[in-house]
Amino acid sequence: MEKATFAGGCFWCMVTPFEELPGIHSIVSGYTGGTKENPTYEEVKSGTTGHAEAVQITFDPALFPYEKLLELYWQQIDPTDAFGQFHDRGTQYRTGIFYHNEQQRELALQSKKEVEASGLFTKPIVTEIMPAETFYAAEEYHQDYHKKNPKHYKEDRDKSGRDQFIQENWK
Repeated sequence: MEKATFAGGCFWCMVTPFEELPGIHSIVSGYTGGTKENPTYEEVKSGTTGHAEAVQITFDPALFPYEKLLELYWQQIDPTDAFGQFHDRGTQYRTGIFYHNEQQRELALQSKKEVEASGLFTKPIVTEIMPAETFYAAEEYHQDYHKKNPKHYKEDRDKSGRDQFIQENWK
């Protein structure tokens, strides 16, 4: 098993694209890339800790290769927005690929080059690729939020503009 860590705005919306795929063992919503130890949701949401909301995926690369995770990741985000994602604004909602080893770093850099060369976007691709840091699992009520609170999740996702962006930009 390996780990993959992706920031793509609201972590609730970054769980569903990856779940129930062959080789995906677990998906944990949490926080990474900041300076405060054991941050809480309220602290991260305030934008004062430096953390990004992220998901950490444990996967079997023989069943679901990292390259496929990257491909799916890019199709969930606006890689040209450095100040958040959709209606979630602030650095805590930035995009980022946090690599766990040299192979992941190389594959992530290559995937970014492919997105840049795709011609899908006229603005620069600003998604950062950086070494994985300490990942803090979010509070339990955030885990599988879409299953625990399906009505609120659907309403939040619908008004966010994420799905409209994906349909318009990721053919």
